[in-house]
Amino acid sequence: MALDDKRDKKGLSFTPMMIEEDSVRNGRGLSDQWADTMVVRPRTTERHITVHKKLVLGFAISILALIIVTIIAVLLSVRFEECATGSEGSHRTANSSLLASDAKVPPHSPTASNDASPQKERKEEEEDAKPWLDLRLPTALQPLHYNLMLTTFMDNFTFSGEVGIAIECLNFSRFLVLHADTQLKITRVQLSADGRAAPSALNVTRTFFYPPNQVFVMALSGQLEPQKRYNLRMSYHARIDDDLLGFYRSSYVIDGERRSLAVTQFSPTHARKSFPCFDEPIFKATFKISIKHQKSYVSLSNMPVETTIMEDDGWVTDFFEQTPPMSTYYLAWAVCDFTYRETFTKNDIGVRLYARPDAVRRGSGDYALNITKKLLEFYEDYFKVPYSLPKLDLLAVPKHPYAAMENWGLSVFVEQKMLLDPTVSSIPYLLDVTMVIVHEICHQWFGDLVTPVWWEDVWLKEGFAHYFEYVGTDYLYPGWNMEKQRFLTDVLHEVMLLDGLSSSHPISQEVLQATDIDRVFDWIAYKKGAALIRMLANFMGHQVFQLGLQDYLTTHMFGNAARNDLWNKLSKALQMDGKTINVSDVMDRWTTQMGYPLVTIVRSETVDNILTISQQHFIYDIDAKSRNPELANISYLWKIPLSVAVGNASHMSSSAVIWVSNKTEQHRVHGLDGRSWLLGNINQTGYFRVNYDIRNWRLLIDHLMKNHEVISVGNRAGLIDDAFNLARAGYLPQNIPLEIIRYLSKEKEFLPWHAASRVLYPLDKLLDRTADCSIFNKYVLKQVTPMYAKLGWPTSNLNGSFVQAFYQTEELRRELIMLACSFGSKNCHQQAITLISEWMSSNKNRIPPNVRDIVYCTGVSLMEEDVWEFLWMKFHSSTAVSEKKILLEALTCSDNKNLLNKLLNLSLNSDVVAEQDAIDVIIHVARNPQGRNLAWRFFKDKWTILHSRYGEALFMTTKLVSGVTEFLNTERELNELNDFIRKHGGGEGSTSSFTRAVEIVEANVRWHTLYKEQLFQWLRNSLSS
Repeated sequence: MALDDKRDKKGLSFTPMMIEEDSVRNGRGLSDQWADTMVVRPRTTERHITVHKKLVLGFAISILALIIVTIIAVLLSVRFEECATGSEGSHRTANSSLLASDAKVPPHSPTASNDASPQKERKEEEEDAKPWLDLRLPTALQPLHYNLMLTTFMDNFTFSGEVGIAIECLNFSRFLVLHADTQLKITRVQLSADGRAAPSALNVTRTFFYPPNQVFVMALSGQLEPQKRYNLRMSYHARIDDDLLGFYRSSYVIDGERRSLAVTQFSPTHARKSFPCFDEPIFKATFKISIKHQKSYVSLSNMPVETTIMEDDGWVTDFFEQTPPMSTYYLAWAVCDFTYRETFTKNDIGVRLYARPDAVRRGSGDYALNITKKLLEFYEDYFKVPYSLPKLDLLAVPKHPYAAMENWGLSVFVEQKMLLDPTVSSIPYLLDVTMVIVHEICHQWFGDLVTPVWWEDVWLKEGFAHYFEYVGTDYLYPGWNMEKQRFLTDVLHEVMLLDGLSSSHPISQEVLQATDIDRVFDWIAYKKGAALIRMLANFMGHQVFQLGLQDYLTTHMFGNAARNDLWNKLSKALQMDGKTINVSDVMDRWTTQMGYPLVTIVRSETVDNILTISQQHFIYDIDAKSRNPELANISYLWKIPLSVAVGNASHMSSSAVIWVSNKTEQHRVHGLDGRSWLLGNINQTGYFRVNYDIRNWRLLIDHLMKNHEVISVGNRAGLIDDAFNLARAGYLPQNIPLEIIRYLSKEKEFLPWHAASRVLYPLDKLLDRTADCSIFNKYVLKQVTPMYAKLGWPTSNLNGSFVQAFYQTEELRRELIMLACSFGSKNCHQQAITLISEWMSSNKNRIPPNVRDIVYCTGVSLMEEDVWEFLWMKFHSSTAVSEKKILLEALTCSDNKNLLNKLLNLSLNSDVVAEQDAIDVIIHVARNPQGRNLAWRFFKDKWTILHSRYGEALFMTTKLVSGVTEFLNTERELNELNDFIRKHGGGEGSTSSFTRAVEIVEANVRWHTLYKEQLFQWLRNSLSS
């Protein structure tokens, strides 16, 4: 609340006063260590006045003294006003002049107040600096410990808190600045010197919020002194809102009754919404938490409950054990009525899964619980660092802004990423649940235990967790080959699409303000970080890499680290292995430059064995550098570990690594003659694309047609992805990728098909509104049909035991069915119609779980409106989280625009569609050719609502903007997008999302202009020959 001008001009209050808010209801009283110590200085008189003359004289002197003191006070007030106003504006708390400390500091002596005093110089310098204006908190103070006492009122969704912070002073400071959101109604502030008598305490003379930097400022009557400790104590209250950030509320329905819960989401900068704190990763401290709640609820936090006090009035207070040193954004708590199941690791770590009582009763969380136990044991063995807490709780909540959050000891998951019913869940759904859990458990080491110093290196935790999704899943399911295969299509190929844009950014990027912090949580940090880590592990050797990680975690546990700390440990591990590679020298170029290189290998036409290897910055818009001087002036060079191998009709040689550091280099490769072909980036371990001269491309295409198995599965997938993307950007003729996929009619492995589908679907979306799109569909079906006919459809519901043995086969079958139905196979369509008709007539769903999403979508798109209504009814009645998800997405497949509009409008009703699912509804409608314009218009019309709902969760906004715009491809749509951005300005924090969207739509329009006819001409010739 802002103070009015009259109140503001009163200046500093020198009277120790304190207010307490009546609304701190039922709160536990302050503990003895925080007991009030109000001290009043006694008034003494050195002599007695016994005569009237002396009395009059004394009275006159007193009046004069009072006038002098008043003048001094006014001057000091003006002095402070000059310091604090202006930037601060009117953002002050209603209680700013009423908040006080335990006691006043004795006035300085005349000597101490001399203008030449170093202390006064420091004071003036600090006032001139105005520390609340800095984007980072001042480093003069270091929090050591928080004592946080919470009382939650679930009947009206409010809570009150009392926080005590033990602080160490490192440098002189006259201000105490920490983070606090303005929604916190702060009712009391006290500051005292640790272990000192009350007269030595400091007076908090004035307080105010500074919202631009989300800080709360306390001006002090004197200086905090270095090497001394202080206790800050604050009381406040706030609402438990439903905006998915801070301490927010949610609900679920069971047996027709709606029940409420409340849970925290503090990453990256939202702890300040729930308690005043030093909300930066570097300010690690220990935490002691207590939560008071009604006895019908349970409370959870990072640590186990130490003591519980039952009160007579139906309230319970849980006191939790003290945490290790940790960053504020990993603190967590929840108040809910969930039940749990429990297991223990071999080191006696308790693992509990909390969820809705009906989900726990059905065993929907059992899979997650069991693999979490295995993963804790795996990571302890891999990192050689024990899990640091006595327990780990997994909490499945109905709504959450992200898939999950790795709070130390209390990881929170949205239900769709944890609850799984084996009888209705597909392999992709099981894989998704598995990898999210693997990711979050890895964070208990990379993130919780060792935390990046600052957000510019968020990839140090997110990149590692994303990489270990594949390593950890390989541990659970060794036959899946996730790190060597699925990583390529799901991480490497996907992030290269984003990082090939001129609007990309380095994974290590400068972070200056709150909106920058949200912006770094994107796929560049996650997926590029993971891809670079994988490249690093491969050129180091996995065992040496593992030893380096163990040293890194052991050295920096319970602390913070930056990328140079990692490079140093990995270089040390290489040195111990007898290698002299300077990891920092290699990797800094990959982390501080945006994008990635295109390595072009050209064989000598005159001399065998000689290669010319060049590198350049790969970018989809080749003309971007000519339009953007900033891009043109940057010399992009990388140190590239290029592995190469030579092959012929029957075999491929072992690979050799060539380090490429210059723009152009020549190298000799043995065994290369006129009949052999060359392959670069073996198994796609490097983060770059490879192009060849046309002669070598022809040799590779011919070899794939004759004996594709000589080339590894990973490289077959890589050739497909590189060729299509090189053609998309204009580095290759359009026919080369189309010729490569002709061999697929003989391909029996899942990964190359998966790589093909990931490039064919986007190309289909570029063409699906053109007159000749059927030509493209016909060509794709020609390649798909032989293997589709050979594998056919699954014949029965396979139980959970099939996962390990038949993963590759079932995923290949699913991929082929999806391609066949998507590109118009009449046989595939008829199969889907038959299956869904049998379900509707018998009301027994016998559709195999692994293809249900394909059948549902195909049925909705081809059949009558009653199918849509049938699935809509099933969506409402289903209790299986995975089934509800695919039913909702299937509803977006309709060709009926009225139904699509109905669904879009219903998506904003959170009682019908969960808030995190609404984005998926809008995106899936946009992917439907019949719904693209509808979704785009809906997005524009509802932008204010959408941005207010998801704006702070920038990752969700980015996903929404990208999903709605990525397949717009006409000049009219590009103009509409630019007009929309000019009108709305993108909105705070979403500017980069719209910049990327414009670049992608421009590329779509350019491709249509330059290459569409070239592609169709080749397709016509190919199909007619």
